[in-house]
Amino acid sequence: MGNCCVVPVGSSEKRKKEKKKNKPNPFSIDYHANHRSGDKLVVLKDPTGRDINQSYDLGRELGRGEFGITYLCTDVDTGEKFACKSISKKKLRTAVDIEDVRREVEIMRHLPKHPNIVSLKDTYEDDNAVHIVMELCEGGELFDRIVARGHYTERAAAAVMRTIVEVVQMCHRHGVMHRDLKPENFLFGNKKETAPLKAIDFGLSVFFKPGQRFTEIVGSPYYMAPEVLKRNYGPEVDVWSAGVILYILLCGVPPFWAGVLL
Repeated sequence: MGNCCVVPVGSSEKRKKEKKKNKPNPFSIDYHANHRSGDKLVVLKDPTGRDINQSYDLGRELGRGEFGITYLCTDVDTGEKFACKSISKKKLRTAVDIEDVRREVEIMRHLPKHPNIVSLKDTYEDDNAVHIVMELCEGGELFDRIVARGHYTERAAAAVMRTIVEVVQMCHRHGVMHRDLKPENFLFGNKKETAPLKAIDFGLSVFFKPGQRFTEIVGSPYYMAPEVLKRNYGPEVDVWSAGVILYILLCGVPPFWAGVLL
């Protein structure tokens, strides 16, 4: 039986509610309107080209994230294998999303070649997606190796941490704060035990200047420094994340649970 005490909403109140409900988000992008007017979304400043298929064959899926899918891709001329992160423009709903992708590419271009940082090969942008072609790392995540081992010996953990500290040092020296260091964001170049470890995923990274402070809460809760939650931090938060990784390497479990932080 329905509620007989419901008071009907007047037409003026209806209009107010509908107006409030339909109020546009100032940070959103109306892709359909843009398409009708011929004003297509442009994300990258200087892509290698528009048609990735002219240079690369996209193969099987390697991974999937919030904004895009990473595929195995092959250079059609040389047969060399790479990884291609394809980001759908439909997923870039705000100006912040667009700027994050643009900045990720700029940071990868800015950082010098380093044996422990995944290198950028090419970038492409068409009407539907942004394609970032990168060095292929076939050895899997550091996270998976920790799970397989249970935990690392002190000697083995020291070797891994030496690499991670060198990556942090390189990034900070060139004015880049990673902001999302975790075992999932370090991949091995191949499946050998001695394979090089490489940092990936600069999607949350930012440029910084000495003394500059940041307020955005970004990163992964298990590895997030308290200063991030206090909205007052600098590049030292990467050092905190590296310390959490060291703890997990040695113990096989995080030093605290994410729920405690949040």
